Amino acid sequence: MIAWFESLTPSPAALPARARSTTSAPSLPLDGDWRFRFAERADGADDFASPAFDDSGWSILAVPSHWQLAGHGAPAYTNVDYPFPLDPPRVPSANPTGDYRRSFSVPPDWPAGRTWLRFDGADSAARVWLNGTEVGTTTGSRLPTEFDVTALLRPENVLAVRVVQWSAGSYLEDQDMWWLSGLFRGVTLVSRPASGALDDVWVRASYDHHTGSGALLVEATGAEVRVPELGLVAPSGQVVHVPHVEPWSDESPRLYDVVVSTGAETVTVRAGFRTVAIEDGVLTLNGRRVLFRGVNRHEFHPDRGRAVTEDDMLADVLLMKRHNVNAVRTSHYPPHPRFLELCDEYGLLVVDECDLETHGFWHHDWRGNPADDPRFEALCVDRMRRMVERDKNHPSVVLWSLGNESGAGRNLAAMAAWAKARDDSRPLLYERDWTCRDVDVYSRMYLTHAEVDAIGRHAEEPLPDPVLDARRRALPFIHVEYAHAMGNGPGGLAEYQELYERYPRCQGGFVWEWIDHGLRARTPDGREYYAYGGDFGEALHDGNFVADGLLFPDRTPSPGLLDLKKAVEPVRITRTGAALTIANRYAVSDLTHLRFVWTLEDDGVEVARGTLVALAAGPGAVADVDLPDLPETAGEAFLAVRAVLAEDTAWAPAGHEIAWAQFRVGAAAAPSLRPAPAAGPVVDGGSIRVGPATFDAAGRLTRLGPLAVDGPSLQVWRPLTDNDRGAHGEALEPRWRAAGLHRLTSRVDEVSAGPAALTVRTRVAAAASTAGLHVRYTWSCVDDESVRLVVDVSPDGPWDVPLPMLGLVLALPGALSEVTWFGRGPGEAYPDTGLATRVGRFSASVAGMQTPYVFPQENGRRAEVRWATLTSTGGAGLRVAGAVPFGLTVRPWPAGALDAATHPTDLSADGRTWLTLDAGHHGIGSASCGPGPLPAYLLAAAPTRLDLTLTLL
Repeated sequence: MIAWFESLTPSPAALPARARSTTSAPSLPLDGDWRFRFAERADGADDFASPAFDDSGWSILAVPSHWQLAGHGAPAYTNVDYPFPLDPPRVPSANPTGDYRRSFSVPPDWPAGRTWLRFDGADSAARVWLNGTEVGTTTGSRLPTEFDVTALLRPENVLAVRVVQWSAGSYLEDQDMWWLSGLFRGVTLVSRPASGALDDVWVRASYDHHTGSGALLVEATGAEVRVPELGLVAPSGQVVHVPHVEPWSDESPRLYDVVVSTGAETVTVRAGFRTVAIEDGVLTLNGRRVLFRGVNRHEFHPDRGRAVTEDDMLADVLLMKRHNVNAVRTSHYPPHPRFLELCDEYGLLVVDECDLETHGFWHHDWRGNPADDPRFEALCVDRMRRMVERDKNHPSVVLWSLGNESGAGRNLAAMAAWAKARDDSRPLLYERDWTCRDVDVYSRMYLTHAEVDAIGRHAEEPLPDPVLDARRRALPFIHVEYAHAMGNGPGGLAEYQELYERYPRCQGGFVWEWIDHGLRARTPDGREYYAYGGDFGEALHDGNFVADGLLFPDRTPSPGLLDLKKAVEPVRITRTGAALTIANRYAVSDLTHLRFVWTLEDDGVEVARGTLVALAAGPGAVADVDLPDLPETAGEAFLAVRAVLAEDTAWAPAGHEIAWAQFRVGAAAAPSLRPAPAAGPVVDGGSIRVGPATFDAAGRLTRLGPLAVDGPSLQVWRPLTDNDRGAHGEALEPRWRAAGLHRLTSRVDEVSAGPAALTVRTRVAAAASTAGLHVRYTWSCVDDESVRLVVDVSPDGPWDVPLPMLGLVLALPGALSEVTWFGRGPGEAYPDTGLATRVGRFSASVAGMQTPYVFPQENGRRAEVRWATLTSTGGAGLRVAGAVPFGLTVRPWPAGALDAATHPTDLSADGRTWLTLDAGHHGIGSASCGPGPLPAYLLAAAPTRLDLTLTLL
């Protein structure tokens, strides 16, 4: 027997979809505490819908919320696979169910006329009763449904709702996210006038960039239209031409209040005049080429899941604007409607995506795919209709998306046909339609840089159909997902951005994704961490693949977001001789809203600052300005030039940094070592002394003055990153493990105390391997407080795999807990990351140098370090300086402990400070889902030298 929640017919009781509007008609929010009962099955009696039912024994659950996050059932995470058998539209009998009840009074002044009941989000299907009478059902979890309850409404009311976790709609909702259920968006009672109501209003405001004029058409029934700022008064249904308007764009989000009135109701729509078009194969906004500096955004909060608040949404918008993000793809469903209002107001371009994904059928060659099953056509088209109608008034929405990763099929074509017939003002996107038969832009996921380059040159692999091939080559390209931001990374951002800026056809893309979906949890002893797939006992899950965002779950920016801000900065500052070149990469804005300030640092210490002359270069223009007059410097000097906001904006205060560049303007003096004392190494029984350093008979450093030291030893393995593991990309971990790089052993071949130096020769290799590394350590005395270490590494045998890293690790006393360094900072940097870091003098605690990825992995490396000090609170400690810059990593635990940890709570300080000094790292790439590092960032086994001086402080 087919249950109500397995129906493939959109709810016949639901009212026609319409735009979300601000209206003078009253409404009554029904959010708050509801009575709630959880059951493991959906076949329980529906007697709870009766107003007389006694629910006093039920628990309390807030609406909006997810019941799993309140202790009823458990969250589950899968990326691709459905967590139930595939037999559409049937779902398991063990179908977790939540029954909700809410009593409410209608206000005494509630107008006569009609009353509608709106559900903005119910996952995954709901059945509704009011005062014991069934109202209807709803599916489409992230879309609104309204019912006419006029005949059922009383002064005192009981609203009852049954929500099931699985439904026929679940086959259309296999998005990469937590499976969470319940009334997770608002429930509202809406008054509608009996006559003269504005049940739906469509404001269509276009802009002519040739003339600067606007055209306004308001589709509403029998209404007057006013735009007070423009002095415009006209009847609805009539196109009104306005000689001059200020257009809406992401850079200048100009909105006008369009007031639509009848005698019974007034609706206000915040409209933006703008025109989206494809001209000569380029997507344009108001005649200007669009370049998406975008992110894919799931709705998420670590405590509330997808039940996000306005504060959460505003935090996202402000963080995006402050990090030079100009676009959002609402992956993979329409967002809360308030989010789109914020995008209108603050200026973000939106790809509005339908609540559709059937990814789990991919593992079965798309057999039975609901996107191609005629039985599902009505549900698919219904979802497209409800999204377009709800969001059609938002100027921020510049593209409609049919959905995500649902293969190809007739239902997608039907959705596209409906959308084009309804709204021809926005192009259509769908990534899996690689033929572009039904869409207007060509989009792909996780292409290599070389593939993007080929597309930019219109040289991509041809389609079998020459007509479709010619059509696709004439379309703009959008990299709808790229640079998978899982854990440490992503790498290669700058190289992608260079391609987007080089080729007009390549119009940017959307990094996957905005935020880590880690759910806040605690260990039995109260330590907090973020849970991911498998942490709730799921039989089927995809682990930490849900933690792949540019923000940590608490919305702290990750190093990846800081790098993205730098990669996509809309102002480029370069140096040519004695001049600076300022390139304006804005589409609309000139540079008058920015101040250009500079600072000069000598060996990391600021010695001068100033402001450049005001610049007014228009969009796309370039301005040259002379370098400022700089004072003489004695050491290594760097000039930093920063473009900052000249005045407060709605999204950031004056002084907020938009772009920056740093240039070396003074060379450091060549390092010189004081002559070594006449006496060389001293052999004393079972130990050897070289200046302040003491070694055992095997040539291993045991003390440096008063400091107990263990090491150094060669380090080749690094704690694996998510990108090294490559869940859906080019995994290097298997190759590294096959080469035995995680289990190297060391053999001491020689310990020689010569007249001027101690030389220790070793060979490092893995069991069952002929490949190895010869390592020579040469120790010499500089003075009573300093010792020089030169390490020469040379490969031995065949090396057909790059190295994870190459460096030295030393164990130092844990009291050395404060670090200061002169090099790139303040954050971490690897060969293809760290765009946001600049050379300077920085300080941090050892704990503060760790990057708290949800899944522990290689992190915290500082690059191009000239020198570093590790000190105790009293100031005593160690200084390390390099003849050439080196990589610096300082941890309160060994690399092996980090590599073995699955949550940060697995890690605890072991009483020592672990210092790693490296000559190089393998790149990071984006292979957790996508390509690995570019060839330039591979770390080959090659002759390498580290030249270091260790000095007691």
